[in-house]
Order: sequence, then C-alpha cells, then structure tokens
Amino acid sequence: MNILGVKEIKGGTVIGSARCQDFRTHEGRLKAARNLVKRGITNLCVIGGDGSLTGADTFRAEWSTLLQELVKAGGITVEEAKKSSYLNIVGMVGSIDNDFCGTDMTIGTDSALHRIMEIVDAITTTAQSHQRTFVLEVMGRHCGYLALVTALASGADWVFIPESPPEDDWEEHLCRRLTETRTRGSRLNIIIVAEGAIDKHGKPITSEDIKTLVVKRLGYDTRVTILGHVQRGGTPSAFDRILGSRMGVEAVMALLEGTPDTPACVVSLSGNQAIRLPLMECVQVTKDVTTAMNEGRFDDALKLRGRSFQNNWNVYKILAHVRPPSAKSGYNLAVMNVGAPAAGMNAAVRSTVRIGLIHGHRMLAVHDGFEGLAERKVEEIAWGGVGGWTGKGGSSLGTKRTLPKKYFEQISSTIADFGIHGLIVIGGFEAFTGSLELIEGRAKFEELCIPICVIPATVSNNVPGSDFSIGADTALNTITATCDRIKQSAAGTKRRVFIIETMGGYCGYLATLAGMAAGADAAYIYEDPFTIHDLEANVEHLTEKMKTTVKRGLVLRNEKCNENYTTDFIYNLYSEEGKGIFDTRKNVLGHMQQGGSPTPFDRNFGTKMGAKAVAWMSGKIKECSRHGRIFANTADSACLLGMRRRALLFQPLSELKEQTDFELTGRSLKRKWWLKLQSILKDSCKVQD
Repeated sequence: MNILGVKEIKGGTVIGSARCQDFRTHEGRLKAARNLVKRGITNLCVIGGDGSLTGADTFRAEWSTLLQELVKAGGITVEEAKKSSYLNIVGMVGSIDNDFCGTDMTIGTDSALHRIMEIVDAITTTAQSHQRTFVLEVMGRHCGYLALVTALASGADWVFIPESPPEDDWEEHLCRRLTETRTRGSRLNIIIVAEGAIDKHGKPITSEDIKTLVVKRLGYDTRVTILGHVQRGGTPSAFDRILGSRMGVEAVMALLEGTPDTPACVVSLSGNQAIRLPLMECVQVTKDVTTAMNEGRFDDALKLRGRSFQNNWNVYKILAHVRPPSAKSGYNLAVMNVGAPAAGMNAAVRSTVRIGLIHGHRMLAVHDGFEGLAERKVEEIAWGGVGGWTGKGGSSLGTKRTLPKKYFEQISSTIADFGIHGLIVIGGFEAFTGSLELIEGRAKFEELCIPICVIPATVSNNVPGSDFSIGADTALNTITATCDRIKQSAAGTKRRVFIIETMGGYCGYLATLAGMAAGADAAYIYEDPFTIHDLEANVEHLTEKMKTTVKRGLVLRNEKCNENYTTDFIYNLYSEEGKGIFDTRKNVLGHMQQGGSPTPFDRNFGTKMGAKAVAWMSGKIKECSRHGRIFANTADSACLLGMRRRALLFQPLSELKEQTDFELTGRSLKRKWWLKLQSILKDSCKVQD
C-alpha cells in the first residue's frame, strides 16, 4: 500500500489501517465528516477492500446531510460547510485475496503469492526428502485466487477453492490422484486448501479433515501447514510496488478532475492499463459472487470472478485431473528453448509436454535449441520427465542463441527422421528470428512446412507481439531486491550514489520498472534519449537531495541506452561532479538477472502459455493435414503467442516482422505500453523522499 519514495520497500501501510466499527454508525461518520471539514479536506482516496469502499461510498452519499447536521449542532460553521460543500472519493483496492471484481489484480496479491511460493518451495524440499504429503492452507475465505494460482505455480496434486467445490465423491478421486502421483515415482504430494473451502452442500473442508482422510485411507505420512498472517507480511514484490504507484497516480488525477457531479470511482488494472470504473457497480458484482456461492450457484460464481480466474481454473483442471488417453493422435510435437535462459521456461515446457500428452500426441524434447535440432539431440519425453519443473529456474532442456539458417539441411533431416509434425519454440528474440528463418526455408525444404508456435521467454521483454515475456518478472524482482540491499548498505555510510547497470539490450523495460519499484532517482533507457544536460540536471538533483534526511541516491542504466554515455562514463561524471558532496559506486548486475527461481507470475504465465500453444497446435496440425501428411505453408501456420492487454493472441510471424527493427535486436516499431511509466518515474523523482 506504500507508494513511491523511501516507503516502497516496506510492506503493510505506514499510515495504519483498521476495521473501524464506529464508521459503520451514523454517529461515527458524523465525527469523520467534522474532522475532514476542519482540515479543509474535500478529496479522499480510500485504499481497502469492498467493505472500506462501500463505507466510503455511503459516506459520500450522506455528505450533504452530515454537513447540515453538523451546522445545526454547531460542530462546524456555515462558512466551513460552504467550503466543503462536496466530497470526491476515489477507491483503490488493497486486498491480498484478489477478491474485488473489476480489476485484474488488487494491491498486495502478488506479494502474498511470493510469500506462499517461498514456503511451498521450502516445504517441497522436505516433503521429497521424507516422502510426505503436505496440506497447505492459504487465505481466502470467500475467494480461491491465492489457492488456485499457488496450485498452478507449484504443480499441486489438488486444490480446494470456495468458488468450485469438489464432487460428492471427492474423497475417492483425491486418494486415487495421490496414489497415481506416487506410482509415477514422485516422492511427495502437495494439496492446497483455501481457508473458505466448502463442499457442494456448504460444509467446510478443512486442512485437518484432508489430513485425516489421507492418513486413514492411504497411510501416507501427512503434515498440515497453515500459513496464516505470514501471507500479509514481508517486502512487497516489484509488481505490487509498481501497481501501487500507478494506481496512486491515477487516483490523484481522478480526484483533480472530479466535480460535485462525478460519481465515486475505483482505480482498476485492466491488462497493462490503469482504468477508472464506477465504484458501486464493482462492489455490487463482488457481492454477487458471495451471493451466488451462498445460493449454490457455483458456475455463476466462477463467471463473475472474470475470464482470467476461469482460465486459471480450466488450465489447472486439465493438468491435475485429465489423464493422457490410451488412443494416440498419431502426431509428434517437439518443444525447444532458444536464446538466453529465462526463469519460467521450464514451467512452459512442463505445461506444453503434459497438455500435449493429454491431447494424445507423442512429445519430443529438443536439447540446445536449433543447434541441438540440427545435431539430432531429440528424445521422447514422458509425463514424469517434467515433474517438478515449475519451480526450476533456467532451462532444463538447454538453450543456445544459434540461428537455424546454416543448418537447414540437417534440421530438415531431423524433422523427417523423427516425424515431427509441429514445433513449439520457447525463447527470446532469437526464437522469433530463428522461426522467421524457418519460414523462409519452407520454399526450399518441404520438411519445414509444419506449424510453428513461438512463446516469448526473455528477461529483456523485447519480443515483438507481446506486452510481457516469460522471465521478465523474475528478473525485475531480482533487480529490485538487489537495489533494496544496495540502498540499505548506504543507510550507514550516508551521502552515497549508486549507478546500477541492468540487462535488456535496447529495451528499457527492466531499467524503467525496476527504477519505479526501487524508488530510483533516474533511469536511463534507449527509448527515452538523454543528453549531457539531463545528466547534469540529475547530478544537481542528487546534490540537493544530500541536504535532506535521505542521503543516498540510486540511478539505473539500461546496458545499451547510449553508446557514448556508458556506465563507466556516468560513474566518472557523477564521481567528479559529486566530489565533496557524495561518493559514487557502480554495480553491473550481469547474469544474476537470468537466474533464480521463477516468480509466481512467471510460473503461472508459462503454464498458461504452454497450454494455449498446444491447443492451437493441435487444431493447426489437423487443419494442415492432407492424406496423412502435414503441409503448412500459410502465414497463419507460423505464429507467436503473445499477451496483448488482457488477451493471449496468436499473431502471424510474417506480420510481426513488419513491426520490428532488426538492427536494434527486436525493438518494436510500435510504442511500448510501459514507456508512459517513465514519465511517472521522472515525476516521482522530483518529489520523493
């Protein structure tokens, strides 16, 4: 909830929060109105859940009446009442449950998922060692979002959520599922339970009930872990810091533009855009979900939660409850990684392999990218071959930047010999460029006339056709956490400025968003050209800052933002101009940005992208099948699966080629959505701390 400045690394709220019973009464709201009037406050930003926002809307509706009562009782003067004749209210949703309808994510949810996944990963280690079953209970009395995404991100065997209770014979299904997992060689079982989980008759399903069932019927060594309030604490994730900052800016703009006739609104996130929606309409839909669950209309409850929630649920059900058919499709699908490693690649491969097996396909794993495909490093991969991959960083298949053009003959031979009917390429700009080369090779090599699907996975987030790439969120959190530590190191020494170089090639995504998340004083990126005068202005800003109570500075530089103003140049400039005022240090973060365990977002994103790609591939193979042979030579037979706003879209690679500046390693010719955040960063630097 803390936004911009020195508070961005603190969790919770520094101004305090409470569930105030007095405000529920007319007398309590009368006191609140007097307090605001006496302080001349006519604009109110409310950060909380549906209860807080409903109370705020009631408060606004009663405002005129409250003022009249206060004047009559002598609590305020007539003049004061005139000056405060109206009250504008804007809401922002702060709730770890992500239970508010109208926004894709609420402030705090991503951080809660980080806490949960840290614990799940730790528990997974001990569960494997002791061959145990763990039942983990997470928060969510009326919403199963945390439980559902945790189940997807951890590859859990089962999840219980209030929106979709299990069938009446769920005990049999659960025990059979756990037994199947052990039979395949797994040494652990993970079951996720939302605290509000119920059966179809409204009876609570508790973590202890599940433990008793597993121990009694299967005899498995079973432990229960109730995460509790640890989910509310800790350092906020990069996503939550940026979300809070963006929501705060939009809320202030809404208040400044408000009039006495402007209805109360709530600032929401739709895809990558901050939007305003009627407050009470969103509150009503949120309440409708609870009503639907109370009345046993669980299908309606799922629909009211929104498309993203439904997609998560559908993907989970397929992966957890659908088994590969005995009858095979007769098609062979190959999956490979290309380019630099990115956290979340393994989650995408796991989903691709398992969904492909569920579709009846024979799945083939290609090691070491296009070079491995040319060298016949291809092997069949089974269900258990990708077990536990969701939480693994890097690329278990191996990945290289090598492009395929010089290997066309060998690659064609491999495709023919292994009978590959479709190719899913997971990687960065090299995956995009290499797939374009395969399309060009179709004219000479008929074996290349197979459906191709590219899934963007790169820390740089520079693949055309997608707002996000797998791995970028993990890299962003790594940079942010490192900046936090660097800033803390300066707390004792004082008067110190750090120059941090980030990855990203010619794409300034990481530098810009990490700058926002870490509260940087500046972020230099290629997309926003800067001059020596800008550098001079930033030095002057830091000189003035050293006169305040916050005697430290942080400057981020994208690795290729300017060929002349290098990291060393900026370091030397700051060192010289800051003599006697502040010391300067530099850090090149390097390949640590590509490592680490994937964040909940990257695990979930990779899982959904893999599932979507296989569904498209299955349809495209059938469409291109003629007399038992596959011949795909149209533009729409080679696509990139990208996220645009709120939708996952398949876009022909040939069309995206026209929107790409290849000299700048994938820089899109279209303006990137995140560039507007650069202006927020610049404005916040002027007023923060």
